[in-house]
Amino acid sequence: MLTRRHIRVKVMQSIYALIQSKDDSLEKQKKFLDVSIENMYSLYLLLLSLLIEVHQMADNQLKLSSKKYIASTGDDLPFKEKFVANKLLLQLVNNEQLKEELEIRKLDNWYLNEEYVKLIYKSILESDRYLKYMHTKDISYDKDKELIIDLFKEIIAPNEKIYDYFEDDKLTWVDDIPIVNTYLLKHLKKVKENSRDAFFLPSLIKDEEDMQYAQKLLSKTLLTNSELEKEIEGKTPNWDKDRIAGIDAILMKMAICELLNFPSIPEKVTINEYLEIAKEYSTPKSSIFINGILDKLVKEYKKEGKLNKIGRGLL
Repeated sequence: MLTRRHIRVKVMQSIYALIQSKDDSLEKQKKFLDVSIENMYSLYLLLLSLLIEVHQMADNQLKLSSKKYIASTGDDLPFKEKFVANKLLLQLVNNEQLKEELEIRKLDNWYLNEEYVKLIYKSILESDRYLKYMHTKDISYDKDKELIIDLFKEIIAPNEKIYDYFEDDKLTWVDDIPIVNTYLLKHLKKVKENSRDAFFLPSLIKDEEDMQYAQKLLSKTLLTNSELEKEIEGKTPNWDKDRIAGIDAILMKMAICELLNFPSIPEKVTINEYLEIAKEYSTPKSSIFINGILDKLVKEYKKEGKLNKIGRGLL
């Protein structure tokens, strides 16, 4: 679920949090990093559970409707039940592993904040996409899946009130929301009617090596902060370090740390990754500024024999 770029962003967030809090405890920052990564998975689970809660609300409405009105013909019932019988939604509703994971993490947010479920449900009922689905006679898993993907993409993901709720709940979720939304959409597109429960509970990280990479990058960057600052100052003689944007300074330190301490990561990969992060999280000209500094440093390190890169893709 988490790529190396996402991990780099998480490390950046941890270092930024340390600077803001003025707490130089490495152990606290390691814990902050671990919690931040775990919270990203909780966000993914909450978005899935929002779909479950929407289904539950639709089911309750259907039961109330059935008590109030007597259907004149049997043909009317499939129309009323179609959304509730959506096969992809039922996969989520009947997923015992997902239910257990939500209980373990105590993710009962929507139960405590039902107004957000009502908000999404109302938007769905009023959408052209929902009405089109309800009026078509084509009943298939693919059509059911297509609807849920469209509703998530057009109604849930862009909803500003849901975004604001997540932003208020956890600080790091501001940056996680677009990543998790994109991942969830891609994952839903891959689901099949016979997919097992575990399909909806992917691994947060590819393997333990990624977690070790995250902790090492955080530790090395923080423990060698003074040396890394000198490296940057040596390439920016006309700049006061306070004039360099805070995020730019963090990204350059992380990039230099990665260049010197992770021999299996090609320098081009390192530079490109941090330039892309700078484009998204810093100023419009940051990537150009950072690229200039890193380019000078790489040439210098190669000349001095400091870049001892090994492994695949380095020729």
